[in-house]
Amino acid sequence: MSGDDLKRMAAARAVEAVTDGMRLGLGTGSTAHHFVALLGEKVRGGLKVTGVPTSEATRAQALAEGIPLTTLDETPGLDLTVDGADELDATLRLIKGGGGALLREKIVAAASTRMIVIADASKKVETLGRFALPIEVNPFGLEATRRAVAHVLETHGLPTTLRLRTAAKDKAFVTDGGHFILDAELGAIDAPEALAEALVAVPGVVEHGLFIGLATGAILAGDDGVVEYGTI
Repeated sequence: MSGDDLKRMAAARAVEAVTDGMRLGLGTGSTAHHFVALLGEKVRGGLKVTGVPTSEATRAQALAEGIPLTTLDETPGLDLTVDGADELDATLRLIKGGGGALLREKIVAAASTRMIVIADASKKVETLGRFALPIEVNPFGLEATRRAVAHVLETHGLPTTLRLRTAAKDKAFVTDGGHFILDAELGAIDAPEALAEALVAVPGVVEHGLFIGLATGAILAGDDGVVEYGTI
């Protein structure tokens, strides 16, 4: 099966966890895109839900699918968020942000009673860090923030190379919130909790892609089928 087929398989299982009346966080990325598409089919078939999108791209897709939307100001407590992940380990710690929506994704996940991660099985790792860690930063004082982040990485025994994420024509990638992203190629993160705490304390860092204590379950699809972890 192709990677896209596996993503759709995981998304289809997650849709089964959605019940009438739920308030849902709608994730961002290629796997979450399948979930929103499949959810839209259910909504058009009579399922009653409301969703909070984690990006402008997801908002546009959800509206096109006919999914009723709300905001966290109107609906500050959600029943379930379904989102993808760039990496996850055995304790459901995640790296997210490859799609650039990590700030809104984390806010929505934190406002949810449950968070189900959907992904293909290749995203499960023994130790986080194979995927570059996204660090969302304010454009103001970028170089000062970069140096402060590099110092944090150094004190944790990690590589200090930070790459400014770029978009078309080598211009800086800009998030929906108007921020930049520094991608840190770390290789392996032995103490994610300590690193997460240190990074968020750096002035200029808006958020980072370590999602710890947020995911309550995961659905991973591989060539041998779907495997569930935690609470679905």
